[in-house]
Amino acid sequence: MSAKKIIRVLIVDDSALTRKILCEILSSDAEIEVVGTAMDPYVARTKIKQLNPDVLTLDIEMPKMNGINFLKNLMRLRPMPVVMVSTLTQKGADLALEALGLGAIDYVGKPDAISETSLVDYSEEIISKIKAAASVNSTLDSTINIPRSLPPARTNKSTTSIKKYDGQSIVVIGASTGGTEAIKEIVASLKPDTYSLIVVQHIPRAFSRAFAERINNISALEVCEAKDKQQILPGHVYIAPGDQHLKIARNVNTNLLYCKLDDGEAINRHKPSVDVLFRSACESAGNNAIGILLTGMGSDGARGLKEMHDAGAITIAQDEQSSIIWGMPGEAVKIQAADFILPLHKIADKVTTLMQKCSD
Repeated sequence: MSAKKIIRVLIVDDSALTRKILCEILSSDAEIEVVGTAMDPYVARTKIKQLNPDVLTLDIEMPKMNGINFLKNLMRLRPMPVVMVSTLTQKGADLALEALGLGAIDYVGKPDAISETSLVDYSEEIISKIKAAASVNSTLDSTINIPRSLPPARTNKSTTSIKKYDGQSIVVIGASTGGTEAIKEIVASLKPDTYSLIVVQHIPRAFSRAFAERINNISALEVCEAKDKQQILPGHVYIAPGDQHLKIARNVNTNLLYCKLDDGEAINRHKPSVDVLFRSACESAGNNAIGILLTGMGSDGARGLKEMHDAGAITIAQDEQSSIIWGMPGEAVKIQAADFILPLHKIADKVTTLMQKCSD
């Protein structure tokens, strides 16, 4: 058996302290080698040519040229996996989300600004994200800003078996790595209708409101960060805050659905957790729901999607070729939780078709 390939990382950051911390953290893992550091994009440009790294960590705010402008040039001239290093602030959130739209794989907070997250947790987070970024390298051309030829969708349940919805109809969506752009593509393709969308994206607390605002600006639906006890209305999208579980509950008096925020323990190491959302959808909406599991590393959401499937809801998993990371949807497919396995660009149309059949 051949030895596992070592992941070669170049760290780009104008802060000497940040470079030192990141270097120490990443070098502590036997599967990662920090091949160099750069204090600005101009030095980085030279070192990329010299060292040919597998993954880049890139600071957003730097002198001479900021990380966003450098990322634009990089993705145009030499596409490669990039993990952004951002301050967990409103400005940092806006810039990090812009970076994801330009092709960055993921982002982490600044290691010299860790507050609630311990250094151990932070180290585990960035190491796992570097490894995830390296794993998409071989399929980068087919997943980032380049037209692709996708296989036909596979199904394992006929649409003729869908029951007509008698109650309030909802669509629940879960995602992690690569999910911000995937969610944006789906929501932007939908028109206001009689159903609602409830979303869990693994995202820091400082980013979730900016994420909701960014999608709201490009969508015909009303998009907001979910609030506790907020009624779930048709034609609206509710995105989980980055530090609380989002559940769907039913008012016993009116029979209407509303958002319920939960500050409980992390599930599958995540808060918000997709499994928590999906299980609450199963309990509150039953077969009056569609569950969608998108790109992301790990397995959060797979079991919840299976529970929805077994309860009669329609379930969809994003396919491998269009996923940045086929961890979560791949796990769902493995346990036969998905009725449909679809490329990203076909999911919105499938939702529209399913809802039309249900309302006929």
